[in-house]
Amino acid sequence: MKYFAVFLPMKDEEKSKQYRQEHLDYLQEKSEEGTVFAKGRFTDGTGGLVIFLASSFADVEELVNKDPYIVHGARGYKIHEWEMKK
Repeated sequence: MKYFAVFLPMKDEEKSKQYRQEHLDYLQEKSEEGTVFAKGRFTDGTGGLVIFLASSFADVEELVNKDPYIVHGARGYKIHEWEMKK
């Protein structure tokens, strides 16, 4: 499995508030499935970051496109494969 950092920049603050719980529920479901390594918001209010575990970029993009924030246009996204160093 590979790590992928997904930046979720704010597009619409009102929609972000409206769909926040659905987004969090979605990420919790993915955490329980083992596909979310870490997640959190940026303290300056500009968006958030999710680190997914997946086999490919395409798999992560499929997960991201099902996130309620993306579905409803609250956030944009940018995916980068991430190499974690210990």
